[in-house]
Amino acid sequence: MEIACKPQGVKMASGIEDLRILKDAEQVSDEVWEVMRAWDRLAKEIVGVQLARAADSVGANIAEAFGRYHYSDKIRFLYYARGSLFETRFWLDRPTSRNLLPPQATRAYQARLTNLGRRLNALIRTLKSQATTWKPKPPIANRRWRLQ
Repeated sequence: MEIACKPQGVKMASGIEDLRILKDAEQVSDEVWEVMRAWDRLAKEIVGVQLARAADSVGANIAEAFGRYHYSDKIRFLYYARGSLFETRFWLDRPTSRNLLPPQATRAYQARLTNLGRRLNALIRTLKSQATTWKPKPPIANRRWRLQ
């Protein structure tokens, strides 16, 4: 089942494998992981672990939002993903200021995260508009439930 999101003309995925925003979050997370693996032990323990957890949390919360049934639950987890995205941006600045990551790499990651954040906001807006316009189907007339 594919759901069309009219306000922004975006289509929601029919399965978690098709969710483009999740794939992009995973890609950033995996790239950050590969960069962090080359750092020395102290840098990994102090900055790397926090950066990896924050980056992984973005995708994890998007995935969890996709698995929720109610609009309010979906929106809540997308807000968590957005918060993790901001945390990832914070932790990306730390290795740059400590000469672990070149500034141009940080700017590239920040730009990708900014784009991801905008898409998260668009998805949240779309879900909010769907939640306010959704109305349950009226009950079928003359349907009677009987215990046998």
